Amino acid sequence: MLWLLRLLLWLLLPPPGSPEPPEPPGLAQLSPGAPPQAPDLLYADGLRAYSAGAWGPAVALLREALRSRAALGLARRDCGASCATEPGAALPAQPLGAPQPVSGSGTWEPLLLRATLRRAECLTQCAARRLGPGGAARLRVGGALRDAFRRREPYNYLQRAYYQLKKLDLAASAAHTYFVANPTHLQMREDMAKYRRMSGVRPQSFQDLVTPRYWAAYDTGLELLGQQEAAPALPKLEEALQGSLAHVESCRASCEGPEEQQGAEEDEEEGSQGGLYEAIAGHWIRVLRCRQHCVADTATRPGRSFPVPDFLPSQLRRLHEAYAQVGNVSQAMENVLSVLLFYPEDEAAKKALNQYQTRLGEPRPSLGPREDIRRFILRSLGEKRQLYYAMEHLGASFKDPDSWTPESFIPKALREKLREDQEKRPWDQEPPQTKPLTYWKDVLLLEGVTLTQDAQQLNGSERAVLDGLLTPAECGALLQLAKDAAEAGARSGYRGRRSPHSPHERFEGLTVLKAAQLARAGTVGRAGAKLLLEVSERVRTLTQAYFSPERPLHLSFSHLVCRSAIEGEQEQRMDLSHPVHADNCILDPDTGECWREPPAYTYRDYSGLLYLNDDFKGGDLFFTQPNALTVTAQVRPRCGRLVAFSSGGENPHGVWAVTQGRRCALALWHTWAAEHREQEWTEAKELLQEEEEEEEEEEEEEILSRDPSPEPPSHKLQRVQDKAGKPLRVREEL
Repeated sequence: MLWLLRLLLWLLLPPPGSPEPPEPPGLAQLSPGAPPQAPDLLYADGLRAYSAGAWGPAVALLREALRSRAALGLARRDCGASCATEPGAALPAQPLGAPQPVSGSGTWEPLLLRATLRRAECLTQCAARRLGPGGAARLRVGGALRDAFRRREPYNYLQRAYYQLKKLDLAASAAHTYFVANPTHLQMREDMAKYRRMSGVRPQSFQDLVTPRYWAAYDTGLELLGQQEAAPALPKLEEALQGSLAHVESCRASCEGPEEQQGAEEDEEEGSQGGLYEAIAGHWIRVLRCRQHCVADTATRPGRSFPVPDFLPSQLRRLHEAYAQVGNVSQAMENVLSVLLFYPEDEAAKKALNQYQTRLGEPRPSLGPREDIRRFILRSLGEKRQLYYAMEHLGASFKDPDSWTPESFIPKALREKLREDQEKRPWDQEPPQTKPLTYWKDVLLLEGVTLTQDAQQLNGSERAVLDGLLTPAECGALLQLAKDAAEAGARSGYRGRRSPHSPHERFEGLTVLKAAQLARAGTVGRAGAKLLLEVSERVRTLTQAYFSPERPLHLSFSHLVCRSAIEGEQEQRMDLSHPVHADNCILDPDTGECWREPPAYTYRDYSGLLYLNDDFKGGDLFFTQPNALTVTAQVRPRCGRLVAFSSGGENPHGVWAVTQGRRCALALWHTWAAEHREQEWTEAKELLQEEEEEEEEEEEEEILSRDPSPEPPSHKLQRVQDKAGKPLRVREEL
C-alpha cells in the first residue's frame, strides 16, 4: 500500500515544462481587465435576449459566456502548473519544535494531508487572482451547460443573431463553427449553402473558431507527406504533436474542476461513500478515469464519435519516417524509440531502429526516446496501475482507452474478463429478428401494400414505411377535398393565415367531423368525406397489424393537413416546417430526455403520416437522435406512402421546410386507451350514415309512389331507435 501512496504523492507534482496551447481563437474579450463572470448566467441571459429579439445584447452575452468559459479553463491549467512547480507546494517540512515522526505505517499520513492542504491553498489563491473573488467555485458549470458548449450550441444562436444584425461574415463564421461539430444537422447544412450563395459573404469567413489548431497542422502534415514533401511536413507534424500533448494537459486540468466534483456529488446521492479515506479514494479514482480519457478526447475530431486510433503513436511513426526521408537519422531514431515505448514488440519499429543504427555506424548512448513522450508514458502507467488496483480491491470500474497498456499492469484476476470485453462485438447481442416480408403480406391484408423500409433500414426502432395504401385516384379525391374545404374557409384548429410552426408557410387543417359537416352542407363532395373516414380506418388497421397485433389500437385523432410555401419568403429562409419533437412527450434535446407529462398528448402510442402528393419542394420527414440534431433517417413523401412509428422519445422527428408548392398528408395518432378514442370520428361516421339513410328513404318513397303494391312481409323495412333516439334503417335477414 505504501508504494501506491508514494506514487500518489509523486503524481501530485507533475513534471514542469509542458507546452501550453494558444488561447482559442475568435473569442475577443468584451470587457478588458474585468474578471470573467459565471458562464451559465451569461448563457441564460444571452438566450433570454435572443428570445426577445434583442440581437445585439444576445451576441454580447453569448460571446462573453464563451470567453468566460475559456478563461476558466486557462486559469485552471495555469494555476495547476504553477502550484505544481512552486517550491512551497512540495511536501512541507516539519514545523519547528515538532517531534520527528517515528518510521512506521503512519508516517505517510500527515505528509500526504499537509501536502494536499498546501496544494489546495495555492490553487485557491491562484484562482482568486485570475478569476476574481470566489475563484473557480464561483464559475461552476453544470452538466447541461457543459454538454451545450461541447455541442457548440452558442454558435448556433450566434449565427442567427448575426444574421438578424446583417453581419453576414460573422454569421457565416459562427455557422461554420457549429456545422463542423454537427455535420449531420440538416438545417445548418442548408444554411451553410445559403451563406455560400450570398454575395456579401467572403470565402475566408467560413472558418472554425473552436477546433484546436493541432488538427489543422496534423491534416496539413499528412497531406504534405502524401505528396512526398517531408521537409515542409516536419514542422506541421511537430506542431501537431506538441499541440496534442498540450491539449491533453488542458483536459487533465479540467478533470479536477468544481463541475467534476459536482458530478461526483450527484453520483453519490443514492448511497454513502463511507469515511474519509473511502471518499478520498472515490474522488481520486474519478479524477484518474477522467485523466485517462483525455487522450481519447484529444484524438476525437469535432463532429466525430470515435477517436483516431493510436493517435500519439501514429504521429510518432510519421515523424520518424519524415526525419529519415530528410536525412536526420538522430531525430528519426528518437521518434522510433518513442514508438517502442508504446509498443516494445512492434516489428516495423524495431526494423526501422536497426536501419537507423546501421546508418549512424556507431552506438549513440545519448540517443533515447523523446523526453515529453517518456514523461507522458510514465505518468499514464502510474495512473493505470492505481486504477487496476482499485478495480481489483475496491470494485471500481475502468475502461482502458489505450491498446498499448502492457498486460503485466493488469492483475491476473482481471485479465480474462477484460479480454472477453475487448473481444465482444456488437453482433454478440443479437437484436430481435425482423419478420420476413412474406409475413407482412399476410398480415397487411390489402392488395398492393408493400413494406418499403423497416426499423433497421430506418436506423431506429418501431418505424416503418409502407407504400400502396392509396391509388392515384384516391389521392386526387382527398386533395380535392382539402382544396374545397380550404376554399370554404374551414381551417379546423388553425384559423390564422400562417402556420403555427413557421411564418413562411400557410397551414390548412381539416378534421373528419368538419369534413362530414361540410359534406352535409353540400360544400364538399360526400365521396371525399367518406373516403377520408375509410382511409383513416385503413391506416389504423395496418398500424395495429404491424406494431400491435395482440393489443387493439384506437384512432385518437385524424387530421388532413396541407402546408403551402408562401411565395416571396423562401429566399433566405432558415427554419423548419415543423420543429423536431416527439408526439407523446416533451423532448429535452439538452439531456436527451422526453418527459411524458402534460401538456404533451401522453396517451398517444403510435403515429402515422399518409402522404397524398409529391409535387412540391422540401417537406421531407426526418428522424433524429434525442438531441434533435443528428438525423438518422429521412423519408420523401409520395402518394399512398405511410410512415408509421411509435409516438415516444425513441422517435423524435421533424419536417423540412416546404419551399415551393403545397404538401398534403393525413396525420393520424393511435392509442391503446379506449377512453381516448376519437369521438369526432364516430360522430362523422354517424353523420354520413344519416345522410345515406335519408337518401335511401327518399329513393324508396319515390319507388313506392310509382308501385302501390305492398312489399312482401319478409322484405319489409323496420324502423328502430338507437340509444340516442336517432332512427336507424336495418333490413331483416331473409
